[in-house]
Amino acid sequence: MVALLALLAMSFLPTAYVIQLPGPVYNTLGTVTTSDGEDVPLIEVSGAETYPTSGALDLLTVQIAGSRERPPSWFDLAVAWFDPSRAVVPIDAVFPDGQTSEQRSEQSAALMVDSQEEATAAALTELGYDVGTQVTVVSVGEDAAARGILEEGDVVLRADGDPVTDASALREQVQLSEGGPLSLDILRDGEPMTVEVTPAATTVDGQTLWIIGITLITNYDFPIDVTIQLNNVGGPSAGMMFALGIMDTLTPGNLNGGQNVAGTGTITADGTVGPIGGIQQKLWGASRADADYFLAPAANCPEVVGEIPGDLEVFSVATLDDALTALDVISSGGDVSQLPTCG
Repeated sequence: MVALLALLAMSFLPTAYVIQLPGPVYNTLGTVTTSDGEDVPLIEVSGAETYPTSGALDLLTVQIAGSRERPPSWFDLAVAWFDPSRAVVPIDAVFPDGQTSEQRSEQSAALMVDSQEEATAAALTELGYDVGTQVTVVSVGEDAAARGILEEGDVVLRADGDPVTDASALREQVQLSEGGPLSLDILRDGEPMTVEVTPAATTVDGQTLWIIGITLITNYDFPIDVTIQLNNVGGPSAGMMFALGIMDTLTPGNLNGGQNVAGTGTITADGTVGPIGGIQQKLWGASRADADYFLAPAANCPEVVGEIPGDLEVFSVATLDDALTALDVISSGGDVSQLPTCG
């Protein structure tokens, strides 16, 4: 009786954890329901010929049970602990100290918008379109090396003569400077000019890195209109599946051969697929959605090993080309055992 009362009392005590569980699954080749109750294509393209699709290219989501304002009970945590499709994680890992649920939602929504832009750029670039990149300064740090030299709204064209096509291209040139003066060709209010910035040194994990202290955003001038409609879903992890869905819509035949394929991963305009959170919950979401195959970011493979539910076949991808290769083998009925896995 005492133990039962103690357990009952604990169920009302605050916890420092939240629960991750599989969320809704969305077929990028299918439709979604808007807030008005209307069914619309998840991906819609205008300005180019589109083609029929079949099967599924599913993106997965993760739901969070609990928040700083309303943490789950100890009883809920105990139930989740014994459910392989759920994960109990420290609340700080999901809601950083000082961040409210509303702030997290706003940040997540912004990341979703960015992922859609990057996915569209990656897909159209793979298909041979010119996406017209433009790298713009969003902010300059108070004590930054670029303070007083670069301004918000400056468009960075070249660094030491090399084209700046995205933020990573500029970061690479900054590192190559090794602290020496860096020449930047920019547009300011539409007027071309050249400025010089001397990067400052900083240390990360014992390694010296060079920074100029600016925040950038990459904008694109897409030659066709791609609209992605997905309400109440945030974060960047659907990027790869968006890109594949766009490509399937714009090309004859079926990238997936009509099969049910799920996957996850961030993507950049150059086609690099990056890691995501909640990979195990997404594996369970794919299995429950009757997916036969799953495309997982290579960087997430250590979390995949030994955690694959049912008969789901998981393939490791690091780039958009890797994902397309896997889909080509699947759609052609080839030997999928030859594809890289998370084994």
